Amino acid sequence: MTRIRFARNAVALAAAGVLTLTACGGSDPLASDGGDSDSATIVIGSQAYYSNEIVAEIYAQALEADDIEVDRQFQIGQREVYLPEIESGAIDLFPEYTGPLLLALDAKATATKPDEVYAALGDALPKGLRLLDASPATDQDSYVVTKEFADKWGVATIEDLKKVTDPLVFGANSEAESRPNGPKGLKATYGVDVKFAPIEDSGGPLTVKALQDGDIQIGLIYTADPSIKKNDLVTLTDSKGLFLASAFVPVASDDVDDDAAAIINKISAAMSPEDLIALNARSVEEKLPAATIAKDWLKAENLS
Repeated sequence: MTRIRFARNAVALAAAGVLTLTACGGSDPLASDGGDSDSATIVIGSQAYYSNEIVAEIYAQALEADDIEVDRQFQIGQREVYLPEIESGAIDLFPEYTGPLLLALDAKATATKPDEVYAALGDALPKGLRLLDASPATDQDSYVVTKEFADKWGVATIEDLKKVTDPLVFGANSEAESRPNGPKGLKATYGVDVKFAPIEDSGGPLTVKALQDGDIQIGLIYTADPSIKKNDLVTLTDSKGLFLASAFVPVASDDVDDDAAAIINKISAAMSPEDLIALNARSVEEKLPAATIAKDWLKAENLS
């Protein structure tokens, strides 16, 4: 089985008990001495994923423009690492994705449509947390294959993978192996068997290269990732709802007051699916930092 490592292996760090949280000041929100933090400051977190960090930075700059203090705790890791910190109140605001978060909180959830998923997620959130408005922008988990593979086997949907007679290897972050839309879910929903190859870059360039090199045949890549179009990859249609609807949604603690929430809700309303892909492209192709991308978008939307 191919095993590909990436520098940010959040799961391995968590297992080792070493959680490094990078922020603009390099501070660690878990390293508080218990009494020095300013309760008026909003702590904003992000995943170890560039797209999520860009949205978190947009939140931060918009709040700062209204003279609200923020503490950036970005690039924390994947959901298994940061969710306990949201639940504990260490993080006040986090850009999340409706479907995956719902499954993380309720593995037996049956909602699939956007409004149903949003409502179910609101009910599943722990006490002290609430959803702000969901955005039209989506960043859906998806199974992706190369065009060469799709053409060879006549594959357009996930169900079509049953036609493939060669062994299949599925590549994604290591936590995907046990998630509902991982190998077990693929087998249960579509009757397709795959081997699993951990690739710790959240569907990034290592995943794309593994697909192109034939080390894996299926990759988990988010739908708003510009690399899908750039590399002529094929997103397989999920006809049986293995992936829940996944809109960007801010998760907020009770410390996020109505004024701050109103600012974040304006951001959610303004961001379109096309905006998110364009923001991601500026990071991937232009190699711009999240702060620059966020500043430019806020200015273009008259939100700064």
